[in-house]
Amino acid sequence: MRRILVVGGGYAGFYTAWNLEKKLRRDEAEIVVVDPRPYMTYQPFLPEVAAGSIEARHAAVALRSHLKRARLIHASVTRIDHASKTVTVAPEDGEPFDLGYDIVVVTAGAVTRTFPIPGVKEHAIGMKHVEEAVAIRDRLLDAFDRASVLPPGPERTRVLTVAFVGGGFSGVEGFGETLSLATALLRQYPELRFSDLSFHLIEARDRILPEVTDGPGRWVVRSLEQRGAHIHLDTQLVSAEGGHLVLSTGEKFDAHTIVWTAGNGANPVVARNTDLPVTSRGSVMVRADLRVGTPEDVVPDAWAAGDDAAVPDLASPIAGAVTVPNAQHAVRQGRLLAKNIVATLRGREPKDYVHHSLGVVATLGLGKGIFQWKGIVITGFLAWVMHRGYHVLAIPTWERKVRVLLVWATAVLFGRDIVSLLSVQHPRRAFVGGEAPRAMHKAVPEAQREPAGSVR
Repeated sequence: MRRILVVGGGYAGFYTAWNLEKKLRRDEAEIVVVDPRPYMTYQPFLPEVAAGSIEARHAAVALRSHLKRARLIHASVTRIDHASKTVTVAPEDGEPFDLGYDIVVVTAGAVTRTFPIPGVKEHAIGMKHVEEAVAIRDRLLDAFDRASVLPPGPERTRVLTVAFVGGGFSGVEGFGETLSLATALLRQYPELRFSDLSFHLIEARDRILPEVTDGPGRWVVRSLEQRGAHIHLDTQLVSAEGGHLVLSTGEKFDAHTIVWTAGNGANPVVARNTDLPVTSRGSVMVRADLRVGTPEDVVPDAWAAGDDAAVPDLASPIAGAVTVPNAQHAVRQGRLLAKNIVATLRGREPKDYVHHSLGVVATLGLGKGIFQWKGIVITGFLAWVMHRGYHVLAIPTWERKVRVLLVWATAVLFGRDIVSLLSVQHPRRAFVGGEAPRAMHKAVPEAQREPAGSVR
């Protein structure tokens, strides 16, 4: 049988493979999915994972639970050589090997974009994966426990200082949700005051949320500032060495938690390790029908979609525009890509991708949100309800929808679960060092300990 190789199991990859399973006959093609993670992350729920409003596993969809016919390979693709129709696969254990294919689907997604700012790689956490969102939540909960035994002063403020770098959707949503969690936690810690909290959002442009128009963007800034947040616009992070943040405006402060959400970068396997045509930004050149190539020249047996593909936006009035990298497009492109592959296998012509935006909706914390569709803007509680309603419908599989709804219902009755599992990041500490108090962990050999302030 022909082998259809899907590189990446994120939104676009998962929906492509899922729909191929539904539409292809069993003797028509073999489906192979290669991804280093055994699950698809539903990224719009990561801010709520960071705030403890959603159980971490419920923001992920296990590939093996839902892709019944596909062969799943948990490894990274390090090179795509379409001339020979092979990819190089690097598993976590064992030697790299070559894997052949007849049709390739490139849905490797994007990676977190970083800059060579001193201290960022050593102290910051991203928010693109479930593990990162969990680490942010546990780090904040642990900070409250530590601060509650400290006297008022600079050290208590440092422990309760959180800085988000990047004012796009993921940054603003994560910032608003963690600020909401921190404010709610004060009721559980009578030793602490609201003035002990210090939340900073740092954005290099002169506005946040570029996906909405200027008016709603300014409303979000005012709303966050009224809740005690510090919004730094037209400001760049210069240094974060030792957790000491230096801004381009000259402001300086210490932060216990630094979250980096300053956008996505090109996936290295697409940008540098393939013979497929790519743009100057490192995205695969894609036609409107999702085949790799240009309007004049098609690359046979190669398809791409999602964040690593420059898909023409036929719904945009701007000539040459490409679709923005978000969940709306990735999900719909994955579905159409599967249909188009089946169509070409059966001798039919593929269809072009056209999708008109359904609007943008963001959560800013429990009971707070913003929605915009063209000239219609809704803010506050109703927008927050719309955010939850849209995403519970959008997350794939009924099993996940029911689990998320049950967690939300439980939170209404009993509030957020505020147990920190930060120790999970250091599972050998108790085993190697015994059950001694934290101060006695110096007995743990240096090779077994991680540097202070490090986060994996």
